[in-house]
Amino acid sequence: MQSMNMHLFRPSRTINEQCANGATSKILVLMPAVVALALAPALATISVTSAEQPQNYTTIDVPAASFPFGTTPFGINSHGDIVGGFYDGDFELHSFLLSKGEFLTIDVPRAVQTQAVKINQQAGIVGSYYDTDFNLHGFLLSKGRFTTIDVTGAIATQASGINAQGEIVGNFHDTRDRIHGFLLSNGVFTTIDVPRAIITQPNAINPRGDIVGNFFDKDDNGHGFILSRGKFTIIDFPGAIETAAIGINPEGEVVGDYFAEDTNQHGFLLRNGKFTTIDVPGADATVAYDIDPRGDIIGFYVDSSSNTHGFLLSK
Repeated sequence: MQSMNMHLFRPSRTINEQCANGATSKILVLMPAVVALALAPALATISVTSAEQPQNYTTIDVPAASFPFGTTPFGINSHGDIVGGFYDGDFELHSFLLSKGEFLTIDVPRAVQTQAVKINQQAGIVGSYYDTDFNLHGFLLSKGRFTTIDVTGAIATQASGINAQGEIVGNFHDTRDRIHGFLLSNGVFTTIDVPRAIITQPNAINPRGDIVGNFFDKDDNGHGFILSRGKFTIIDFPGAIETAAIGINPEGEVVGDYFAEDTNQHGFLLRNGKFTTIDVPGADATVAYDIDPRGDIIGFYVDSSSNTHGFLLSK
């Protein structure tokens, strides 16, 4: 998946202040074994047709975010709560929660950068942070408490998705700096590797346990995938040179982005076997990050002045 900017606005209160009043940061103790997931070796390819594009967009800008990086929403839950990232006026990276019209800043204590990416219906938030030695860790923020997530033996871990049951997906770098996916369920890590892929990056998981993400093949071509009931299915937008699946809702609707042959970046929705292109009107680039049970979609777009804004596309 392409690297993406993190952005937000300056809120009236912060989760860090709440932590100072009682919440603590701790390390999650997990079983040391990384279990290999047994999966069918064959990759299926999804059959798709194009569909018309919806048009009900609302821009999301953190008030104090600095352009050109602006605001980037990454996740939305069934209550309409949105998490994402922003750079402040000093170009420091923070994360945010937008709930009931109020922005809250999210910073892992003592971290130099924090990136929140998904939120479940219980308001559990997952993401990643860099510590003061610039080591990369995953995190879970639940009920005001931060929990660090590190795959055993990994040199870097990123948490990228969480479902209603609290199962978490993400990716990690092994000691040879190869990138694998993982599922964390009931305290046990399970490695996820798309067959014959050189990089596997799960991005989201829904309550049914369906996982979407992206992978790179041996020719360094990027594809999306869905892993459902032990079977991988490739997601490639028709005619695209690269596709990434980034979000999935309980109904199995998938959002993400693709690069067209002209190298322009577009968002997409995959619903009932039909692809819909998502382009914010007038934008130079659009990426769809997540979709809630209603079908509302969040993401970001880059305007003609190269400034980044968030958007909500209401169904």
